[in-house]
Amino acid sequence: MKTAEIKKIQMVDLRSQYEKIKPEIDAAMQEVIDQSAFINGPQVRFFAEELREYLACNYVITCGNGTDGLQIAMMALGFKPGDEVIVPAFTYVAAVEAIVLLGLKPVFVDVDPWTYQIDVDQIEEKITDKTVCIIPVHLFGQCADMEKIMQLEEKYQLKVLEDAAQSIGAEYIFEDGKKMQSGTIGDIGVTSFFPSKNLGCFGDGGAMMTNNPELSEKMRMIASHGQKRKYIHDAIGVNSRLDTVQAAVLRVKLKYLDGYIKERNKVADKYDAAFKNHPNLQIPVRMRNSSHVFHQYTLRLKDVERESFSKYLDEKGVPTMVYYPMPVHLQEAYKFLGYKYGDFPVSEALCQDVISLPMHTEMEEEQQPYIIKSINSFFE
Repeated sequence: MKTAEIKKIQMVDLRSQYEKIKPEIDAAMQEVIDQSAFINGPQVRFFAEELREYLACNYVITCGNGTDGLQIAMMALGFKPGDEVIVPAFTYVAAVEAIVLLGLKPVFVDVDPWTYQIDVDQIEEKITDKTVCIIPVHLFGQCADMEKIMQLEEKYQLKVLEDAAQSIGAEYIFEDGKKMQSGTIGDIGVTSFFPSKNLGCFGDGGAMMTNNPELSEKMRMIASHGQKRKYIHDAIGVNSRLDTVQAAVLRVKLKYLDGYIKERNKVADKYDAAFKNHPNLQIPVRMRNSSHVFHQYTLRLKDVERESFSKYLDEKGVPTMVYYPMPVHLQEAYKFLGYKYGDFPVSEALCQDVISLPMHTEMEEEQQPYIIKSINSFFE
C-alpha cells in the first residue's frame, strides 16, 4: 500500500472531525453572529453549565485558555511569593510558567517511567514548611494517582490543583470504587480547549472546575478584572474570557466527547496489539485506577535512534511528534532555579526516548494498518 492510495495521515485531523458535524457547528456559529453577543454571550453560560453537568462538579468557570486558568486558580488559592508548589519534571511548561509568574517556587518531582505521571512515592520528601500546593499534571490522557495525592493534601494541609488539560473525560477510580472525573478531585481543576485537545474549540479557550463555592466566586471575579460588579473592583484580576463563538463550538462538540474518547481508545487498542511484544517499543501503560482518553499515544523507544526513526516514518508519509524533547528544569528560561542534568533521571530519559503517533477520532480504516506496517518495516 502506498500513501498515494490513502488519505494523507495527520497527527490530528481537525478538518475531517469538523466535516462530520459541519451543519451543527455552522449553525451554532451563525447564531452567535446573528445575536452579535461576541463577549460573554449566552452560549458561554450554557456551555459552562453543560460542562458542569458532564463533569458532575459544582462549578465551572470558563476562561481564555488553560494557562490563564492555572494562574487564576493559584491567585484564588491565595498563594504568596516564595511559596513552593510541587510539579512533575516531565510536563508541558504551562504549569511551571504560571507558578514562576506569580513569584512562587516550582519544586520538581520525577515521574513514573511506565505511566509518565508524577511519582507519588517521591512527593512527600519534597514537602517543606513552605509547600502550599501539589499540581498533578494528568499527562497524555489519564489521571495521576489522585488518591495518594489527596492523602498527602490532608496530611500536610496543602492544596491540590489538577492540570487536566490533556485528560478531560478521564475517570479516576478510588479504592472504594468511587469514581470522579479528571479535574474535579482536587481543590481546583483546570482544562484547555486548544483545538487539538480531545474537546477542542476553533481557537483558544479554557475552564476551571471546583466544588468549593468560595473558590468559584474568587476565580470568576479574578478572571473578570477582579470585579463582582461592573467597574467595581474588589481584587486584582486579569482579563480572561472564553469567546462566545468558541463556547458555541464547544457546546456542539461536548455532545460527541464520549464518542471521541471511544474512537481514540479503539485506535490505541490497535496500536497496543501491534506493538505490545515489540523489543524496541514500550507501549503506554494504562493505570489500573484511571481510564485513558488518549490525548496522545506515546511510545518509548528502546535502543532506537529517534531522529532516524522519525525521519524514516516521515518519508513514508507517517507524521510523529515528540512530547517533550527537553524537561522544564533544563530549559534556558528556568536555569535560575538551579537544577542540573541528572536531577530527574526518568524525566530526562523520557525526553530522549518518547515519540507520539497519529491519534485522533477520524482515523480511516486503511490508515492505521499502514502506520503500523511502516513502523514495523523500520526494524526489518
